Amino acid sequence: MSSTLRDLALTAVPVALLVALLPPLAAGAVPGPATGDELRPPLAWGPCEGTGAADPRQQCATLQVPLDHAAPDGRQISLALSRIPAEDGRVRRGALFLIPGGPGGSSLGDPSGKGQKLPRKVRDRYDLIGFAPRGLAPSTSVDCGLEHDDLALTKLRPWPAPDGSIDENMATAERMAQACLRDGGELIRHLSTRDNARDLDRVRAALGERKISAWGVSYGTYVGAVYSQMFPHRTDRIVLDSNDDPDPARVARAWLAGHEQGVEDVFPHFAAWASAPGNPDRVAETAAEVRPLFLRLAARLDREPIPWPGANPGELNGNVLRQTMLDSLYQPRRYAALAKVMRAAGQGTVPPAPATPPDAVLQNVTAVGIGTLCNDVSWPKSAAEYAQGVAESRATHPLTAGMPRNALPCAAWPHPPREAPTRITGQGPSTVLLVQNERDVATPLSGALKLREAFGGRAVMITVNSTGHNAYLAEGNPCGDRAVTRFLSTGERPGRDLYCR
Repeated sequence: MSSTLRDLALTAVPVALLVALLPPLAAGAVPGPATGDELRPPLAWGPCEGTGAADPRQQCATLQVPLDHAAPDGRQISLALSRIPAEDGRVRRGALFLIPGGPGGSSLGDPSGKGQKLPRKVRDRYDLIGFAPRGLAPSTSVDCGLEHDDLALTKLRPWPAPDGSIDENMATAERMAQACLRDGGELIRHLSTRDNARDLDRVRAALGERKISAWGVSYGTYVGAVYSQMFPHRTDRIVLDSNDDPDPARVARAWLAGHEQGVEDVFPHFAAWASAPGNPDRVAETAAEVRPLFLRLAARLDREPIPWPGANPGELNGNVLRQTMLDSLYQPRRYAALAKVMRAAGQGTVPPAPATPPDAVLQNVTAVGIGTLCNDVSWPKSAAEYAQGVAESRATHPLTAGMPRNALPCAAWPHPPREAPTRITGQGPSTVLLVQNERDVATPLSGALKLREAFGGRAVMITVNSTGHNAYLAEGNPCGDRAVTRFLSTGERPGRDLYCR
């Protein structure tokens, strides 16, 4: 699922007091007079608190936006913004928004981080814009006050009991939903993808831009798609990377369900790696042995958990192994983590407990994720409906054991969405380029194809024969990387959908 329960993008850079005025913008390649919403006081850009590893060119600012966009003159909340200006003012085109994954991810550090992976011809043309979405510190933040045990990934992901029962999942959903509504205040009711899209348009206006370009990743592809639907003529060049299924009837339920196919797509790649001769983390002699070995280990750990001091939960059980599998399949470089746990479990031991972010960070990220997922669309309330889906999923996809069709806290969320989910259509200018790895555990190709279909003539899609979550500048595929770079730097897209071997 493309959610905070999946993506913990925790690289936010704190925001300083604002001490400088926005310098004049260089002439860009998007001509035309500013409209009324651009005629606002300029943002005050200044140094970012805590330099850390941030590029010294990165500047930070804050922007006030309405808590409730339906009441624009009511309570305001702050958004933390960052930027590195275009490196060549003579060819500057505009602003490239770096839209993070999540919900619960931040791109505040991305102008200094992933943005610097962009080829110079892209960095010359765009101010790189990062931000912490509403609810996520250092923007006005939200918290659910969850118990420490409920911050375990095996609680945040709805893994059923070993026998397939979902009774504990339903109780956990109720407990978490009530905690979030108790501690999250008014803000948690105003977290949604459509609110995020409206916030981005406020940022656009504050920057003085008629249009924006964007590079959205994972959940950021859904934000970018919704923005492109709500504000089609505000879009310049939109790159959506590792794409979510936009099904308006299910939204995040479709993302969670997508893990079934995502794991099936990627596990054979892991199995080949985990059985390769010479691999110090080898777990089996042949790739065909890896899957049954994993299933046997998970079943044994269901029956006989191994104490795991320092971990949350404090034992290596079957669901912890399954969650480790899901985390490790995000990128091939993470495969060793799963292999080490499998090797240790086979010997009745555990590796060192994995490092986790501080509870305060997890509280904030989790609250943003839960609020957004539950406010975007109504989830079923019937335990019987989830139980049936879990049983069907366990029978057809044993690796994921029914989790992708189980209940999140949204099953106990008492408030209906304030507005209907966005239906992505082909209406609007053809300004979208999708890029997608063929094997992606989190946002599988099957879901990306549904977004491609929804956009129709507005989009072209590049499918890359690579494995991992995130495609552009992440998997070393020159064909895909060149095509995306060409689009961002020149506007030229492939004439039709492209497959990169």
